[in-house]
Amino acid sequence: MTSTLQSGIFVRAGLIIPDAEVDMRATRAAGPGGQNVNKVSTRIELRYDLEATTVLSAEQKRRVYTHLKTRINRAGVLRVVSQKHRTRGQNAKAARERLAELLRAALHTQPKRKPTRPTTTSRTRRLSDKRRRASAKRNRQRPGPDD
Repeated sequence: MTSTLQSGIFVRAGLIIPDAEVDMRATRAAGPGGQNVNKVSTRIELRYDLEATTVLSAEQKRRVYTHLKTRINRAGVLRVVSQKHRTRGQNAKAARERLAELLRAALHTQPKRKPTRPTTTSRTRRLSDKRRRASAKRNRQRPGPDD
């Protein structure tokens, strides 16, 4: 579903983050990998500087900041880490896809809700159900001194 291109990370139509704006670092990872864990740097950390980016408008940056505020540091850098795969290439692909997913979710806008009114039939059904429930509850009560 998410595709990554050689020239950048595809977020959505009209928005591709250039590779030059994403800093990728490889470090040693914990987890699967056997003896390679101690020798090979397979963990990938992507850093995306939101302050310096040229592809997001001011409004888009604001939306990303509000939606991903816990993932962005004080310098305005969004950090994504992947270490669940055994190879650097798979982790790089996973980190790029995760960055695209995060940005896609942050930039998604909900369509405006159109207010609707209940139909006459639904209103009548609701009121008749209320009367039926009230009658059933009334019949469960202990008879008073007048009855």
